[in-house]
Amino acid sequence: MKRAHPKRVMFGFAAEVSKALAHPARIELLDLLAQGSRSVDSAAKAASLSVANASQHLLQLKKAGLLSAHRQGKHIVYELADESVVVLLRTVSTFADDHLADAERAIANLYRARDPIAPASSAELLKRIKDGTGLTIDVRPALEYRAAHIPHAINMPVDEIAKHIADIPSGSDIVTYCRGPYCIFAYQAIEVLRPAGRQVRRLQGGFLEWRLNRLPLEGEEVPDAAAHVVFAKY
Repeated sequence: MKRAHPKRVMFGFAAEVSKALAHPARIELLDLLAQGSRSVDSAAKAASLSVANASQHLLQLKKAGLLSAHRQGKHIVYELADESVVVLLRTVSTFADDHLADAERAIANLYRARDPIAPASSAELLKRIKDGTGLTIDVRPALEYRAAHIPHAINMPVDEIAKHIADIPSGSDIVTYCRGPYCIFAYQAIEVLRPAGRQVRRLQGGFLEWRLNRLPLEGEEVPDAAAHVVFAKY
């Protein structure tokens, strides 16, 4: 019996990982789990999927080695296998941004057009935090904020921003952030805050970029280490 060529065997494993990524819902689930661990029910709700559909996608990602899972009471909780998954997720997204013309047009129309003001860089926000200046608002859901967030950021989920504008001093220099470069929560927050007279910018690349760059984090699920990679451009 002819033995398989070692290279073909290893390329087959790489193909398994690629196959696991070959669905928008599975990439979205990875993006959600980059914010913190979730039960199947929680992941399904956040991704607007049925529980059965989300469960199948999560199992595919686990089979490919991208996720790990454990039981917590009656629930199965999923989390990223390790920090290399965050790097893989961002690498795939960045490649699509750079090499697919349709992706570039979508970025221009769906993102940049909503906020023409240059975002704040991670380095700028880090300096502000160290200097104790300005206000950082995390507009992700409270569950994600509790898991891990940028130091000294206050949590104000995007659907609650309008109710709390009066609590934000009018002279504040605000940086707001959400999950990552494809998340629209920060844009939605800006569309509420700026008309109310607040000076606000987005964080370039959001939480995902901050985590990739191994910058300080606070919370219940702060990762031990992250690869030092810079990708964000918008």
